[in-house]
Amino acid sequence: MRRELRGRTLATCFAVVLLLSGVSGQQSKSPDWTALEEETMRHFQALIRFDSSDPPGNEKPAADYLRKVLEDNGIPVQVFAIEAHRPNVVARLKGNGSKRPILLMAHTDVVSVDAAKWTHPPFSAARADGYVYGRGTLDDKDNVVASLMVMLMLKRLNVPLDRDVILLAESGEEGSTHVGIDFMVNQHFDQIDAEYCLAETFDFVVREGGRVRYAAVQTTEKLPRAIQLTATGVAGHGSVPLVDNPIVRLGAALERASNWHAIIRLNETTRTYFARLAETTSGDAAQRYRDVLDPEKVAEIDRYFHVHEPSKAALLHATASPTMVNAGYRLNVIPSEAKAQLDVRILPDDDPVAVLETLRKAIDNPAVRAEYVPRGTRPAGASSRLDSEAFRTIEQAVRRHYDTGTLPMMFTAASDMAFLRAKGVQCYGIGPAVDVEDAPKGFGPHSDQERILESELHRFVRFTWDVVTELATRR
Repeated sequence: MRRELRGRTLATCFAVVLLLSGVSGQQSKSPDWTALEEETMRHFQALIRFDSSDPPGNEKPAADYLRKVLEDNGIPVQVFAIEAHRPNVVARLKGNGSKRPILLMAHTDVVSVDAAKWTHPPFSAARADGYVYGRGTLDDKDNVVASLMVMLMLKRLNVPLDRDVILLAESGEEGSTHVGIDFMVNQHFDQIDAEYCLAETFDFVVREGGRVRYAAVQTTEKLPRAIQLTATGVAGHGSVPLVDNPIVRLGAALERASNWHAIIRLNETTRTYFARLAETTSGDAAQRYRDVLDPEKVAEIDRYFHVHEPSKAALLHATASPTMVNAGYRLNVIPSEAKAQLDVRILPDDDPVAVLETLRKAIDNPAVRAEYVPRGTRPAGASSRLDSEAFRTIEQAVRRHYDTGTLPMMFTAASDMAFLRAKGVQCYGIGPAVDVEDAPKGFGPHSDQERILESELHRFVRFTWDVVTELATRR
């Protein structure tokens, strides 16, 4: 009897060892990324070559391509569309349900192009000097292909998951959210509901002189508004200058709006951003970033930023940029009215009414009317936590892949993550490394040209894999 019990015990122990070895073997599976670079590039170039400019918007060819690749690899796919030629693709890999899902979100549309300004045709996906050129290389087909490769590798390696991993390849991000994220959140949220979301941001990892300086994860964003200025006066003949010329009044108002310094307010993201930025910088610049946190010095620093580092000034308060002007109809006629529109970005917790009132006071001219006009906007107020498992995982992966620190960032533009944050999803914006020298050369998202370093695309795919598997793999 004792010998039988001993035998059963040994057999049980042996079975447990085998089981644990099997689990360990599953968890140690990792893609051969060097071998997969050719496949990554093939999918990336295919996606870039689809002209999915928005406007007019035609994401269907890109969506069909993604659907076929996913289904050919045995991954279930659903397609949701409010307009047939502008579909949203949702793919899901099931976990055991012990944790809530993680969502990988990227958009398949791109902004329009002026093809005459491109060295390489904008939809050629040309490879030259270590770069891939084309509209969407940074906004946002880099995130599309990174998410696609993660899904493919999770499936091929049969990685055991605690969470569902969901891919949303959405349409309409570049100004047509009613066919994309707005539609998905309002009518199909159950298909994309998640605890965490990884999506796009610009300048996630910043390089200077070929060396990484820091990484900045988008955890919140400013909210877009549009304000119209209308200047009025008496019409007259152009041969007789008038002091109440509406165009002159409008010009003065635009200058004041451009130099407007709204009320400064820091939030958790911007406080942490400047504190950590000071740690990665030296000299006068580091002191300025520390002084942002001093209520007695921040106004002075804001004025310095306004001239020398406008992107930093935009993190401190609401801003207004004149972008469109409409005045006059004949050379020799002084018109009775002149109008301009301002691209206004307010802080996540700003009161829009109060913001408008401070701008009116800055313009200080009763002959110039300032009022909000309709514009596609985002839900207000939500920020993603800095103490979450996802943010800590991103920090660790940044250190591992880029050997630098991580800053939380408030996005001064707008992203579709705002729709998800408003539903309680913790969203974090990531992207490939970019060179600060590229923007002045005219390369970048929404610029006259766009390009990405091949090496940084591949590094970003590996980085995304590490973040997703750390958060989703069964322990």
